[in-house]
Amino acid sequence: MRNQTHTPDPITVQVIGASLVTIAEEMGAVLRRASYSTNIKERSDCSTALFDAQGKLVAQAENMPIHMGSMTGLIDALLASELTVRPGDVFLTNDPYRGGGTHLPDLTMVKPVYVYGEAAGEPDAELVGYSANIAHHSDIGGRVPGSNAGDSDSLFQEGLRIPLVRFATADGVEQAPLAFVELNSRLPHERRGDMLAQLASVEVGERQLREVHRRYGTATVHAATAHLLDHSAKRLAAALREVPDGTYRFSDLMDPEQAEGEGEDADLGPGTRIEVAVTVSGDRVALDFAGTGPQSPVGINVVRPALEATVYYALKAVLDPGIPPNGGFFDAVGITAPRGSIVNPREPAPVTARTDTCQRVADVVLGALAAALPDRVPAASHSTVTYVTFSGEHGDGFFVYPEVVAGGGGARTTKDGMDAVQVHITNSSNLPIEALEQEYPLLVDNYELIPDSGGAGTHRGGLGVRRDVRVLGDGAEFSAHADRQATRPWGLNGGHDGSPGRFVVNPGRDGERQLPGGRLSGVRLRRGDVLRVESPGSGGFGQPAARDPEQVREDLRNERITARAAHDLYGLGRASDHDRQ
Repeated sequence: MRNQTHTPDPITVQVIGASLVTIAEEMGAVLRRASYSTNIKERSDCSTALFDAQGKLVAQAENMPIHMGSMTGLIDALLASELTVRPGDVFLTNDPYRGGGTHLPDLTMVKPVYVYGEAAGEPDAELVGYSANIAHHSDIGGRVPGSNAGDSDSLFQEGLRIPLVRFATADGVEQAPLAFVELNSRLPHERRGDMLAQLASVEVGERQLREVHRRYGTATVHAATAHLLDHSAKRLAAALREVPDGTYRFSDLMDPEQAEGEGEDADLGPGTRIEVAVTVSGDRVALDFAGTGPQSPVGINVVRPALEATVYYALKAVLDPGIPPNGGFFDAVGITAPRGSIVNPREPAPVTARTDTCQRVADVVLGALAAALPDRVPAASHSTVTYVTFSGEHGDGFFVYPEVVAGGGGARTTKDGMDAVQVHITNSSNLPIEALEQEYPLLVDNYELIPDSGGAGTHRGGLGVRRDVRVLGDGAEFSAHADRQATRPWGLNGGHDGSPGRFVVNPGRDGERQLPGGRLSGVRLRRGDVLRVESPGSGGFGQPAARDPEQVREDLRNERITARAAHDLYGLGRASDHDRQ
């Protein structure tokens, strides 16, 4: 045992810090490999983390930034609850208004970690931290298969709401909460498998964290953790001191709420404004969202933990991406959001599509800081979560296929934007076509980049994606939430805006129709129908006329732009037959 020192040397601190991150990564690997649903095992729509005994985030695996706030909220809720906490207990919730995730499909699980005897330096069990994870479940009940349609008008429509409950004890799984979730899901077998995978994950975290305490001693681990948290705070302070003091403002719009009609003829109201004032003063930063529009009647509202996670991500990304993935710098960030606004709603406001608004929050924070740090902030990315769900009968059962389609990454100050990437608060992968077609009665006819979808500029915006999905079974129901279908990703420094996204039924065939906006449910598809998903592109950076002509020709050869764009936007003469090949 090495329990004598309270001031570990720098090497020991780094070794312990790396060990904690490795544990979080291993928890994620266990969760993905043990899960039943494609959304977790293939798309990695999950996150894992470790917390200290006070509920501070000390290590998070490299998964979904939006989940940072979800797990922190769960620890806070557990600490504030009247539940008796004993060694071996595991707790579960999904209530976004009670610290359990940021929308109902995200089930959050936590296991308090205790050490005993010599490892703790005490004869009795000592609480030393928490092992936690969060996973997006493919269906948690509600009015729409997949529990994730953007047009729900109340939290009660969005699925089963689980209070903070004890999911397991030292004696095993509590069957009642497991049965409640199974009974309320259209995919009970899948829910059971995914929840037990979450349990296995937090148990791995518990076991490995105990081993770190056994190896180094609890006092040393606590001291090292405190040092790592302090180091993150100092890194943020140093980064903030490089930013000129002042208040920087930016605003952007969400897509309008949908009304009657279809496609371009849809009757749309005004979009909701997202506005921020970022005030930098020495080594502290405050963000005020006064001026942001009221909470929405549809599910694009953002609860406080999701807002905080988005802000922390955006600041870390632009100020110092190397800040360790822990909560050490959170206290230096002040966040004010009007009660009853879209970024701080009153329950039971619907929240299932909150990620679209979180993406816009990230946009406005980055847009504000572009005035202070113009060499660090890219143009706007596609900045939405183009989340689509296909569901229906399949053989003797039911299927739910969820997918998040990537889009363009904003052009940077020295480089083009990346094509077909997830950005900002989400980091899930696409579902490989081979896995999709093996598990669901669907066929992917087309999966390609969209030419000209990236905004023109000295550096071109990244391209969006076109994905055509054909129904092979007797029929399917389509639901979705997406943004940037009426508003475009903005360019910077003279760069052009990127293209918007859209959903189209049976493109290029009789009866082709564009669906009205991105918040939909109950769209009936028949056997043979094709649903086309087009994700937004992204903004360009700098004047298009300053782009290297050879880069324009290369884009033309690679079909990233059309001959018309090369001529009209970049001033290139009509492409020769050689250039078109």
